[in-house]
Amino acid sequence: MIQTAQAFGVDIGGSGIKAAPVDLTIGDFAEPRKKILTPEHSTPKAVGEIVNRLLESFEVGEDIPVGIAFPAPVKPGRPLGFIANLDQDWVGTDVEAELSDACGRPVTVINDADAAGLAEVQYGAAKGQKGLVIATTLGTGIGTALIYNGVLIPNSELGHLVLDGKDAEKYAASSVRDRKKLSYKKWAGRLTKYYRLLEHYFSPDYFVVGGGVSRMSERFLPYVDIETPIVPASLHNQAGIVGAAYTADLRQKHLG
Repeated sequence: MIQTAQAFGVDIGGSGIKAAPVDLTIGDFAEPRKKILTPEHSTPKAVGEIVNRLLESFEVGEDIPVGIAFPAPVKPGRPLGFIANLDQDWVGTDVEAELSDACGRPVTVINDADAAGLAEVQYGAAKGQKGLVIATTLGTGIGTALIYNGVLIPNSELGHLVLDGKDAEKYAASSVRDRKKLSYKKWAGRLTKYYRLLEHYFSPDYFVVGGGVSRMSERFLPYVDIETPIVPASLHNQAGIVGAAYTADLRQKHLG
């Protein structure tokens, strides 16, 4: 693995598993990422084999911390309660232990939205921002990360708040805009309701909007009518890998 990388990050998604060495001095990939499609039967064994294959393809040294962003609330040492975008065989497993066994080395696992939010606070759009930052990822669903003065409050899952009688993500996610063929301006009206709900319950100081759609933020963010400052993510789809690598490096330093 290239010498400018201090950690390695993996981002497991329902459609693809992406990985890259990360230069933590700048919060960017030290080498171009590699992606392998998530297998149709995305069992722990199948996903673990792909993660290990990615580690081997980059020749990641045993001393390099490895972080993995995972699409569910993760509590190391505790069984997974539910999973939406991977095989149901994950339910009841200790995700971190499962992936550590698959890779033949300790790995650090973090919720994917939490990883992305940490990356934006450390290196991206929310760097230096004090108070409560709520980072959201708008995609198939809505992922959220709560970070207060740089400290993560993990596994928030605020995409499941009730809005108009249903999960907020089923009302305002980017996938809903696609499915209903909403204009960006009309979709922004739905987002306004969602972000006002977050304002009401959490009184945040700053919102960061991530996910692939953040690259087109000029089409919808100007129409989101809220009081809290709201900005697009700057790391876009790199954030999960960068945040996972950052978390793994922190843990290794703490344990060391």
